[in-house]
Amino acid sequence: MFKKIKLILSSDFQLRSSDFGLRTSDFGLRTSVFGLRSSQFQLRTSDFGLPTSLFSLLVLILFSSCADSAQKDIDHLVFRYNEHSNIPTLDPAFARNPQIIWPTNQLYNGLVQLDDELNIKPDIAKSWEIVDSTCTYTFTLRDDVYFHKNKVFGRDSTRTVTAQDFVYSFNRLTDENVASPGSWVMNNVEYYEAENDSTFKILLKQPFPAFMGLLSMRYCSVVPKEAVEHYGNDFRSNPVGTGPFQFKLWEENVKLVLRKNHNYFETDEHGTPLPYLEAVAITFLPDKQSEFLQFTQGKLDLVSGLDNSYKDEVISTTGELQEKYRSKVNLITAPYLNTEYLGFFMGADTPEIQSKALRQAINYGFDRVKMVTYLRNGMGIPATNGFIPKGLPGFDEIAGYTYQPEKAKELIAQYKSESGDMTPQITIGTNSQYLDLCEYIQRELEKLGIDVTIDVVPPSTLRQMKSSGELDIFRASWIADYPDAENYLSLFYSENFTPNGPNYTHFKNTTFDSLYVKALSISNIEERKLLYTKMDSIIISEAPVVPLFYDKAVRFVNKKVSGLGINPQNFLVLKRVKKQ
Repeated sequence: MFKKIKLILSSDFQLRSSDFGLRTSDFGLRTSVFGLRSSQFQLRTSDFGLPTSLFSLLVLILFSSCADSAQKDIDHLVFRYNEHSNIPTLDPAFARNPQIIWPTNQLYNGLVQLDDELNIKPDIAKSWEIVDSTCTYTFTLRDDVYFHKNKVFGRDSTRTVTAQDFVYSFNRLTDENVASPGSWVMNNVEYYEAENDSTFKILLKQPFPAFMGLLSMRYCSVVPKEAVEHYGNDFRSNPVGTGPFQFKLWEENVKLVLRKNHNYFETDEHGTPLPYLEAVAITFLPDKQSEFLQFTQGKLDLVSGLDNSYKDEVISTTGELQEKYRSKVNLITAPYLNTEYLGFFMGADTPEIQSKALRQAINYGFDRVKMVTYLRNGMGIPATNGFIPKGLPGFDEIAGYTYQPEKAKELIAQYKSESGDMTPQITIGTNSQYLDLCEYIQRELEKLGIDVTIDVVPPSTLRQMKSSGELDIFRASWIADYPDAENYLSLFYSENFTPNGPNYTHFKNTTFDSLYVKALSISNIEERKLLYTKMDSIIISEAPVVPLFYDKAVRFVNKKVSGLGINPQNFLVLKRVKKQ
């Protein structure tokens, strides 16, 4: 009977620990951790006067209780968060959005990385040299970086990363058969080569000062040829990288578990190997309200973002945590490189869109401060500067649009006089997530005499209609791909008209274009900032967009968690995180 009971109990504990993809042996736990030995079960049911089935149940409960206790003992080693959107792949060549970037940040490394202030820091490359005159970048690699242990290298084996691995990874990024959405990162690259195992050289076609920021993107991660060729299309679910955590298991739309990489090369300032955590556990609850409930129950360590379903419950209109959460939750915020805006399609032949006066009137016609305070609970920065968001050079150099209803009325009257149109009418395309913002703008503009219709469409339809110029006015946002203001100004460069680039408004200005091209040849950030400011001033003056607010990265974090920073790109970095 003992053997039978032991089998049942072992299965029970394995089931519980598998919630994190962990085993008791992973932590050096043995049966004796419970103070129990098999000899202690040399008991007979008759000793207790119990039926065999009831005796078995009691012993099972005893072991289950011990398993629960052991699970609590390892809880501080596991970081848990929920991804309410599906993760379609763990291949860094497809890391185009946050739900993919967050887990791949734990699995992979590139040549360089960004700190929380967006400074370029060494990663696999320990140093580099840039020769501006020839647009040449030469990187010297570390010799102590290993790929995750995997069968492709031999039984439970690994190997070091060499410069040739970056040649393979960059070739794969631009391979048409792979069809990576990040292939554009290499558009300005003339060639790259491995001079030897530790030296990797890149030559650009023309100067591009933001190139180092591009290399920090997850697209530019190093991957091993052996694993990609072995797994083929299944590399998406069998990732092999060099990061602080390595792949353990993935039940799609149920849970994803990453385990500590004991061969990771980075250490903290005291020489202690990173990461501190033993595992990362990711769940996939699709409902944000349910996600927040799990967080308040202590089943998640982090919730990112502020959803309308619970924003008033947890945040005051002044952007402070409500009293009931202050003892258990830390609120962490930072400027987020995301500008929310309305865009005018300048290719439209409607008089309202072609009128600079009416476009400016719309910009003056509503109170951004009130909008952010009451509709975003203060979790945003009113866009009263230019299009460049807070957190990048050039942000606070110019004055943008503020709420000036009388000025707006004057401009509307000017439009009527010039066009003969006594009732200006506009339609704003948006999705349901931003309907409250658009309805607020609608109410304010109608007070001024502009007839506003809101067209609510699904997000995918909105993206398609925006790209094809089917919407006169569209609600949009631009999240920085890399930390340079050029990323935002590229939306207005005439060579970038969609579908060939991100210029969704089809704005064209000769002076702007010449400044944009000139800025690409200047490596000094202070000199570039002067040009960025001039370009942003043109955008504000010509008003092809209506900047709404500059977003904030918002994180609700369990107070047991320490070492979790925040950055303007809202990337998740867990290698320095600890839990009490």
